[in-house]
Amino acid sequence: MKTDIILSGVGGQGILSIATVIGKAALAEGLHLKQAEVHGMSQRGGDVQSNLRIGSEPIASDLIPQGAADIIVSLEPMEALRYLPWLSKQGWVITNTTPFVNIPNYPDAEALDRELQALPHVVALDCDAIAKAAASPRAANMVLLGAAAPFLGLTVEQLEQGIRDIFSRKGEAVVASNLAAFRAGYEQANRQTK
Repeated sequence: MKTDIILSGVGGQGILSIATVIGKAALAEGLHLKQAEVHGMSQRGGDVQSNLRIGSEPIASDLIPQGAADIIVSLEPMEALRYLPWLSKQGWVITNTTPFVNIPNYPDAEALDRELQALPHVVALDCDAIAKAAASPRAANMVLLGAAAPFLGLTVEQLEQGIRDIFSRKGEAVVASNLAAFRAGYEQANRQTK
């Protein structure tokens, strides 16, 4: 088993929380894990990207070569498209469709949507709206993690335990809302890929 994941988005959206949950789940399942340095995390609103590699065998490098990523998980549609050169031909893009317009020449939302829908393997969903309806507007990252769950090669139970582990210090209500968001994203991904 080997899964190479590119996590992308904008600073402050919760990419590090997604990486932490996936990492905890992988380690709990006895898998090897390498994560590259996260770029841009110090700047709220700046682009954030991380390489996360999971496997049953030891992993030599923490960087994913171009054309080798199994999944791009992105909280921002333009950021998902930015990393397409790293995606394998059979790879999946799991992305939020809600743009984070942080530059003056941000592409047209309809053009971004057309590019995403032209991809052979994509789950594109409005994580912000789903999070608001299911739990909390702040849980859009857990909606996205839920949507990515069917493609990660990890059990849903371990991912949910990872959510409990990282949010438990914030109280049971926060854990419950993040689990609800995760489950809503998981259900949406299953509906889109059937």
